[in-house]
Amino acid sequence: MPPNGSNKLSKVEELKNKLFSKNYRTKIEHRDNFSRLHTKDVMDSWTVKDKAMHHSKKFFMKTSLFKNFFVFSMFFLLLALGYGFYVFFVGGNTVSNNNIDITVLGNTFTAGGEELPLQIGITNKNTIALELVDLVVEYPKNSSDDPYGEVERIRESLGIIPSGAIRNENIKVILFGEQGSIRPIKITLEYRVEGSNAIFVKEKLYEVNINSTPINISINAPNEISPNQDIAFDVTSTLNATRSAAGMIVRIEYPVGFQFISAKPEPSFDDNVWSLGDLASGSSRTISIVGKMIDVFDGEEKTVRVFTGSQSKTDKTAIDVVFNSVGHTFLVKRPFIEASFLIAGVKQREYSIDSRSKVVGEIKWTNNLETQVNDLSVRAKISGNAIDRTTITPQQGFYNSVDDTITWDKNYISNFREISPGQSGSVFFTFSPLSLFSSNGVLNDPSIIVEVSIAGKQDISGYETQELRNSSSSIIKVISDVGFATKAMYYSGPFINKGPIPPKIEEETTYTITWSLSNSSNNIVRGVARSSLPAWMRFVGPVSPSDEDLTYNPVTRDIIWNVGNINKGVGITSSSREVSFQVAITPSLSQVGTSPVIINDAVLTGHDDFANVDIKVNKPVLYTRLTSDASLPPGGERVVE
Repeated sequence: MPPNGSNKLSKVEELKNKLFSKNYRTKIEHRDNFSRLHTKDVMDSWTVKDKAMHHSKKFFMKTSLFKNFFVFSMFFLLLALGYGFYVFFVGGNTVSNNNIDITVLGNTFTAGGEELPLQIGITNKNTIALELVDLVVEYPKNSSDDPYGEVERIRESLGIIPSGAIRNENIKVILFGEQGSIRPIKITLEYRVEGSNAIFVKEKLYEVNINSTPINISINAPNEISPNQDIAFDVTSTLNATRSAAGMIVRIEYPVGFQFISAKPEPSFDDNVWSLGDLASGSSRTISIVGKMIDVFDGEEKTVRVFTGSQSKTDKTAIDVVFNSVGHTFLVKRPFIEASFLIAGVKQREYSIDSRSKVVGEIKWTNNLETQVNDLSVRAKISGNAIDRTTITPQQGFYNSVDDTITWDKNYISNFREISPGQSGSVFFTFSPLSLFSSNGVLNDPSIIVEVSIAGKQDISGYETQELRNSSSSIIKVISDVGFATKAMYYSGPFINKGPIPPKIEEETTYTITWSLSNSSNNIVRGVARSSLPAWMRFVGPVSPSDEDLTYNPVTRDIIWNVGNINKGVGITSSSREVSFQVAITPSLSQVGTSPVIINDAVLTGHDDFANVDIKVNKPVLYTRLTSDASLPPGGERVVE
């Protein structure tokens, strides 16, 4: 018998022969346990039976898809019916904002500052009631378009609005704004529903057009201005409302670079707030303002804005409710030629000088053109109640006393025939103010006005000549002559003095000190006089008159007289203002043979309201010499043993 390995090899060879033989027949075993030999033939096309079987399978697939869709639809329908059943029978406390209507019945046009009545209707179309309902109406408080500005708020409690109910509420609002502006009114309904603590909100916006303003503001001003030149403009406020307005003010916001000079009437607060008081219907107020633009450049635009409205109760300089606001824009243009008035090399619109000073005035002229200017002429007209006409003296020019005008032109300065592009120069004159008081009384608001004008000719293309002109003015205010006299007395004055004369060592002698004031032309405010006592002196008092506010500080040894206002004419057209008090000295042995100081130097300070400057008057120390007391015997000032 062959070995096991050889037997296995022969079977493998036998299997190969069967596989590669063309007469090999495959034995197929079916799951029905029948065994048969079968040769498979592949058909070139389907038979009718096969086609019927294919269509049957396709129809079965379509039927399955339809069944799936039908089942899904029925499921969705059941869900919808369930939700509807829940909402109707269980969820009946739900509401929708879409079922709440807010309607507004009222004019969409109104006059600013006038009451606008509105009827607000709320309709509850929900199946349940609205509870704890509040109606909130908000609208701009001022005429500003700032969305974050102040608002007025009206809140009305409406309680419960049942299902299907309609609630109407009447309110009145007052709107402000420029003519043609649209003012928004925000209407909000806040409510709750039964079984919920949540607050629900329904909003509606109602817009109203302002067809007129309660106060009309007009600005009469030039459209073009020159740097460092005076600007004059008027602001007129007219009340258009049918009823009067109380506590009205005007506030002006100046652009950067604007320098306020003066106004008529004068501002009530700072330099930009005017109190108009109570305005009747149709009444108007006009404010005239003078200023100038400094540190500006050619081509810049500067805007001034004017606001008017009711005065704030907490801040008198602020507007509580803005009724109207208007702006005006200036275009800065450099003048072709310019002339400026200076004192001591300083250019200002307003100057203050001492009544005893001699003024040297300078007029600086400039040709700003890139072309030549011919026949230059500079004029200065000098006027005012404080000018001493006899002292007006020009250099090179001619002073005509008929019209108080100094003229500099080519007849006096040959160089004025032709002025080159960019060329500049100066002319000078001197003058002095009048005495501020005389036998006729005192000068009220003493001032000198210098009006400067410049003119020239510019040839254009050799055929046409253009006249060039420019002008400016300055005011010189004369500071009031304030007198401050100090004197020490023994034998005269309101008090009886005691002690030896001449003063004796280690014995007390009292003296009377009297301070007196005088003032010429301008009111002085915030007046204070002060001095101090040396270490060897004692303040005795009392004070006469007793109603004067004079105090002594024993720690600092200062004596202070709070004068307050010093009216013009005091000590000139009316009696002088005085205060007296007593001091005492107990001389020391080291002071024998000397005239000791009994009060140190004194100083008076205050502010001249018209000249707008601080004043200061110094007085020297007072000794026991008593130069103001004629009854003092010879040698009565020296300390003796």
